[in-house]
Amino acid sequence: MLEVTGLTAWYGQAQALHGVDVRVDEGEVVSLAGRNGAGKTTLVRCLIGLHGQAGGAVRLHGRDITGMPAHRRARAGMGWVQDDRGIYASLTVEENLLLPPKVSDRAWTLPQVYDAFPMLAERRKAPGTTLSGGEQQMLAIARVLRTGARLLLMDEPSEGLAPVVVARIGAIIREIKATGAGVLLIEQNVKFAATVADRHYLLSQGRIVETLDNDEFRRREGDLLKHLGI
Repeated sequence: MLEVTGLTAWYGQAQALHGVDVRVDEGEVVSLAGRNGAGKTTLVRCLIGLHGQAGGAVRLHGRDITGMPAHRRARAGMGWVQDDRGIYASLTVEENLLLPPKVSDRAWTLPQVYDAFPMLAERRKAPGTTLSGGEQQMLAIARVLRTGARLLLMDEPSEGLAPVVVARIGAIIREIKATGAGVLLIEQNVKFAATVADRHYLLSQGRIVETLDNDEFRRREGDLLKHLGI
């Protein structure tokens, strides 16, 4: 579904990514773990088309999208759940959900969204920014599902949320995986990543230093927590 080869990125004269290779298959959840400043968010911004100083190749469903602007990548089926959630303050929950255009026939309907996220149904007439942090995260995820994106880039979806909300987000990610969609999960919460991901990339100083299957990732949880400084 997603194939990234030799991805490089700069900020001015400083190189942030060094020849990064990443792959996400259909129906697969892949996590990307690394310390703050390792290059995780830069990688996501390169994939979604929001970072201009970049080289290498990005393919989505076998199609080269390297030179595409962000809006065309979104139309090609790439969805971004950003770390700041991007909720529109002047819109209600339902208006936030109705805003994005559909890019495929796999787009979730409002009834599907409200069935999966009952708290959004209860608050559908409320302004988006009056929601709690967990509710806003649910809204950000649901809004991308409404587009029908086949590849979701999720940037720290569990950060700062209560365990019960994190568990619900994990369940939703597994539901997304079951539909055949792919997920690239940017996540420092090692315990959470181990409950949802099939494979894991470890990013350090802009380089992929290890690729682990989930069994090995679980076995090395203590070492990974030390590496990530958590």
